[in-house]
Order: sequence, then structure tokens, then C-alpha cells
Amino acid sequence: MADTVENVTEGKRPRSVRVVLLALMIAMMLAMLDNMIVGTAMPTIVGELGGLEHLSWVVTGYTLATAASTPIWGKIGDMYGRKGAFLSSIVLFLIGSALSGMAQNMDQLIGFRAVQGLGAGGLMVGVMAIIGDLIPPRERGKYTGMMAGVMALAMIGGPLVGGTITDNWGWRWSFYINLPLGAVALALVSAVLHLPKKRAQARIDYLGVALLTVGITAIVLVTTWGGTEYAWTSARIMELIALGVVALIGFVWWQTKAVEPVLPLHMFKSRNFTLMSLIGFITGFVMFGATLYLPLYQQSVQGASATNSGLLLLPMLGAMLVTSMVAGRVTTNSGRYKVFPIAGGALMIVGLYLLSLMDTGTTRLTSGVYMAVLGLGMGCLMQITMLVAQNSVEMKDMGVASSSTTLFRTLGSSFGVAIMGALFNDRVKHVMAERAGALGKGVTEKSAQLDAKSLAKLPAVAREAYQHAVSSGTHSAFLLGAVIAVIVLVAALFVKEVPLRTGKPSAESGEDVAPVQVAEPV
Repeated sequence: MADTVENVTEGKRPRSVRVVLLALMIAMMLAMLDNMIVGTAMPTIVGELGGLEHLSWVVTGYTLATAASTPIWGKIGDMYGRKGAFLSSIVLFLIGSALSGMAQNMDQLIGFRAVQGLGAGGLMVGVMAIIGDLIPPRERGKYTGMMAGVMALAMIGGPLVGGTITDNWGWRWSFYINLPLGAVALALVSAVLHLPKKRAQARIDYLGVALLTVGITAIVLVTTWGGTEYAWTSARIMELIALGVVALIGFVWWQTKAVEPVLPLHMFKSRNFTLMSLIGFITGFVMFGATLYLPLYQQSVQGASATNSGLLLLPMLGAMLVTSMVAGRVTTNSGRYKVFPIAGGALMIVGLYLLSLMDTGTTRLTSGVYMAVLGLGMGCLMQITMLVAQNSVEMKDMGVASSSTTLFRTLGSSFGVAIMGALFNDRVKHVMAERAGALGKGVTEKSAQLDAKSLAKLPAVAREAYQHAVSSGTHSAFLLGAVIAVIVLVAALFVKEVPLRTGKPSAESGEDVAPVQVAEPV
């Protein structure tokens, strides 16, 4: 494989490298397609299995499991080798997909989605860490740009595929579709990916994993239940906050003592790594909130079918695809990257604010323009965060750095879905009660079933009230996103443009041939 690495860094791409990249792209698409397909099919899924209050949990259960498992996969890859960890994560993801497709009630679906999430935690970090092993940062820009392109293509095709499947075959096939794609990824990775085996003497930091999992779970439950299932000042919410804070403080303390910490704190001495973690968190917060609630708005307010709502996301995802490819290519050619997080932060703020202006009279053309602005912003941020984070650590920490960056983005998506969901649900209930009284309350209890066809069957008063309610809910969610996105712009201004490394990774040692350059400490 050392020869393969040599050829990659010199700009040549032998057949084995092309096949490796193809396998990684398929695995990336496997993880991204699932979120996008399920997001489009969500109104139909919860319409059959439960009410609107379960909407965020189908996603939250998945992202929570992904967040908890991501640092474990990264550390296992660093200690024992990436290929075995990567293959295991694909198998686990496919098992979760098959089980999710067979779910008979909402509780089963949430549980099986969690199994899926455990596997997904290793997919994203595995792809990025393997690329980090093979290709130096200066050359990595165009490859991470390609991966961002695959992600954007999956996000474009996902809603279309999800909508088509939901309308014609039923929502269960939105999970079964993963199986043939996963089988191809497994075959290619097994056949062509050859990395040096590793064997570490130290054990996995199980206590650190347990503390991190408890902390993440408690905090996400607070954001999910607060203001909906329980009052913010209730004893249950206060207990969860206390549990989360104690667990995370204990986790940070233990990481300073552990022999092989699951999340080495010395990486955060790098200013750029810390800033990229923060930017990744906010990007995940905004991106997954937008891709979940935009289809709901389009189906409920603009009268789109599940298929059409997927197509109507094309302006956002197409803009993200183009910008990601351009950003990766420019970074590779020039070695400069600071302009992209700054531009991305500014465009994200503007795009989210414009989306918050949508109401029941907003045309599809207008909403498409607003989505394109948001897509341009997200495209500037998607892979630059990973590239800069990897450039800020030594090669021996490549897997942990990749998993940490992925973890923060996953946490951001979990918080985004939960917080935006709580705000959205509160506004829908409030506006329905205000505009339709008792009738509005009855409709709200079954609101997840209100796609375009269901809306047409409602009395005119209830239909109009529900459309105003959904419009009000999306307004509040996107306005919150615009405020949160200000953090991205501020953080980007403090990024230090450290030259990207040009040394070739050594397959035997895992170290750079050239001296490692890391970002200056905070």
C-alpha cells in the first residue's frame, strides 16, 4: 500500500486507488442517503406509527447512538486498524437498516434506528480517517471536496428517492434500499483496501466511553423533553441536567488520567482544532434541522407531495454540491482556506434569516432562492472543517481527530433536531389553539398525518389554521438557526491559516515524512 500512497501524493491514481475511493464514496453515500431518505418519508412514517410528538425521536435516537459510538470507532481504528473497524460499522448499519424496515410500532423503530446509528458512527469517521491515512492535507482538499460532492449528491438524490419510494412502495423500503448498496461497499472494501494492521497494548477507555455516553444522553433528553413532555423547571429535567453536567465533568477529568483517552484533550490546545469543532457543531445543528423541517413545510403549506418536496430541496443541495467542489479544489491549488468558513458563516446567517420569512403565501421560486443561499453557506463549511481539523493534529491522532470532528457535527444535528423540534411543536400547538380552538387541538394530535392529501380532506378552517401553524413553526425554527449561525462567523474570524502539510503519510509508521505542522495553541 505504500506504493499506492506514493502514487496518490504525486497526483497519479492507479486502479487500486480509484477502487478504494469508489468504495469510500459508496460508504459515505450509505450514511448520507439514509438520513435524507428517512427525512422525506418522515411525515408518512409517523403518520402510520404515531403522532407528531415522535417525529424528533426517530431522528434523535439515531443521532444519539451515532454520537455515542463515533469516538469509540475512531479510537478502535487508531489502536487496532481501520479496515476491520470500518467493515464492522458497515455490517452493524445494515443490520439496523433491515430491522428498521420491519418495525411494527414507533418504539421498535426508534430502537432499531439506534442500532443503525451505532453503525453509522463508524462510517463517516472511517471514510475520513482512511483518506487522512492515505493522502497528505495539501492534496486532501480535492478528495474531501469529492466526498462533500458525494454527500451533496446523496442529499439531492435522497429526498427524491425517499419521496418516490414512499409514494409508490411504502416507507419500509426507505430502509431496505440500504442493503444492496451496503453489500457493494462491503465487497469493495474487503477486496481492495489494504492498510497496515495495528495492535495496541492499552485497552479501550471504557469508563470514558460510559461517562461520555451518559452525558450526551442526558443533555439530549433535556433538549427533547424540556417544554414538551416535562416543564423546564420540573424535577425530571433538573435531574437530567445535573446528571449530564456531572457525567461530562467526570469525563473531562478522567480524560486527563486515562492511558488511552477516548478523546485526548491535548488536541484542543490547537486553536484551529477547537474552532473547527465548534463550527462543525453549529453546521450540524443547522443542516439537519433544515433538511427535516423544510420538507414538512413544503408538504403541509406549499402542497407538495413527498416526491416533489424532495425535488424542491434541489436549490439548497445543488448549491452545496457546487460550492463544496470549488472549495476543495481551490484549497488544494492555493493552500488557503480561511475565506471559506468566513463566507460560509455569513451566507448561512443570511440564508436562515430568509427562510424564516417564509409564510403561507411564499412561492416555491422564492423559497428555492432562499434555500440556495443556505446551501452556498453550508457548502463552504462541510469538508473544510474536517480538513483543517486533521491538519491541526499529528498523524497518530488522525482517527481521533476525525471522530471528534464528526462527533461534534453529530451532536450539533441531535441538538438542532431536538431544539428546533421542541420550538416547532410548541408554535404549532399554540397557533392551532389560537386559530381553530377545540378543533385545532384535535387536529394537532394527528398532525403528523397531514400531508397534502390529508390536508385536502380537512374543513377549510382547520386546513388554513394548520398551514399558518406550520408556517409559524418553521419561522421560529429558522430564526433560531440564524441566531445560532452567528457563532460560526465569529469563530471563523479567529481561524489561523496554517499551511497545509505536504508530507506523504507512511503506511508503516503512520507518521508524516515531512515535519508535522500544527496550528498554534490558543
